[in-house]
Amino acid sequence: MAADILLGVVLGAHGLKGEVKVRTFTETPERLAAYGPLHDDQGRIFAVTHIKAIDAVSAIAQFDQICSRDAAERLKGCEFFVTRAALPQTEAEEFYHADLIGLRVEDSEGRLIGHIRGIHNFGAGDVVDIERSDGSEALLPFNRQFVPVVEIAAGRVVIVPPEEVEARSPGRPIRGDVE
Repeated sequence: MAADILLGVVLGAHGLKGEVKVRTFTETPERLAAYGPLHDDQGRIFAVTHIKAIDAVSAIAQFDQICSRDAAERLKGCEFFVTRAALPQTEAEEFYHADLIGLRVEDSEGRLIGHIRGIHNFGAGDVVDIERSDGSEALLPFNRQFVPVVEIAAGRVVIVPPEEVEARSPGRPIRGDVE
């Protein structure tokens, strides 16, 4: 399991008193402050003194040691983490995305396909990023149709790859093809 879990990233300064706009990766934006002090990749500690959600995935936050717009601007791009141990235990059939990183990816017959490199969301739902055994990459929707089995304790997931989609019907040229 991952030692540090990414909870948010600073998008930019907000106002003149050191507040920042943060993109959160928590259930609700206010939960950014729920797990104790945050830290960045350099080990600096940040305690949230105030946070207010502005939409479903972002908030305006104030940290105890950031008191000016200049200091807030220097935080742009800063990622905030907590240790995995700071998060609540998961229930059966629940997991954190970070728990999936590095798991074996197998087909339904147990053949190795690769390993999970990441879970992304580009706006239309979660996508699992798989590094295949040959070094190539595959992206699949992260849902039960394509990923029916997730076994954290066994260190694996099972995927059902989609059938190839043919771009054209045999004998019918696509517009722009030269015959």
